[in-house]
Amino acid sequence: MNAFPLRLLAPKHWLTWAGVGLLFVVAWLPWRARRWLGKRLGAWLYRHNHKRRHIVLTNLRLCFSHLDEPQREAMAQEHLQEYACALLDYSVLFFRSRHWLYQRIHIDGREHIDRAIAAQQNVILLVAHSVWLEFAGSALGEHYRITGFYKPFSNPIVNWLVARSRLHDAEVIVSREEGMMKLIRTLEPGRLMFFLPDEDHGEKYSVFAPFFGIPKATLTTPARLSKLTNAVALPVIAYFNQRDGRYHITVSSPLPNYPSKSESQNAENLNMALQQLVEAHPPQYMWVLRLFRSRPANEEPFY
Repeated sequence: MNAFPLRLLAPKHWLTWAGVGLLFVVAWLPWRARRWLGKRLGAWLYRHNHKRRHIVLTNLRLCFSHLDEPQREAMAQEHLQEYACALLDYSVLFFRSRHWLYQRIHIDGREHIDRAIAAQQNVILLVAHSVWLEFAGSALGEHYRITGFYKPFSNPIVNWLVARSRLHDAEVIVSREEGMMKLIRTLEPGRLMFFLPDEDHGEKYSVFAPFFGIPKATLTTPARLSKLTNAVALPVIAYFNQRDGRYHITVSSPLPNYPSKSESQNAENLNMALQQLVEAHPPQYMWVLRLFRSRPANEEPFY
């Protein structure tokens, strides 16, 4: 997956390569300079990308109804600024050394992973969709063997760059087309499975459970994986601390009574744990996702 395909040098890709060249330059800027650029790009997105702004504001109105509209609009703009900052910081994943990156990462909660490994337990990391998500893999890949799903990008150059970056950190990455069973076979004590549990993938493999008080289609897959592999489930989130310019990863304690016999209770426990992580740094969560796309019967769509 990390071999360079010569077809990517075709003229039709030259514009994309020009953008990659700009990212290379951005990677070597001081972090405050990258953040200055990202905030201005995010402010531009807020003003001009009406579709994304609508999704973000809809999510914030649902999840933060206690705030007034100006407060939610300010949070929406801050979110898109964080989103843009994270996009620019992908450059350091692509072009800076992992030795350089590891000095700028801090992990809280490693003891939960170490305790599980010492007890010869399998570990599933339930990683929330923060805008800094990619840095969780880099951070934990320094210390642990990790494996996870890989969703190909539509742009082949971006796809190659992201796959190349992830293979610096993960021992195994499995494309979604290869199926869940191949991912399950990679799980063993000492090798951690990354799983992203908080997107709305429809009702087929989900139940509705509260997320910020709103019924959300929540995957039952993590609980089934945990039961099938006898794994401990640890919620995880990544965020950026602009006080010290470092990428912080928080690993929470194992989900209590998980999995239980109740799919609804499992989903509720999962959403509550993720919500608590999100509430620590709300603008850095991925509010651009249609988190509530699926609705219970007879409910009007939000988006």
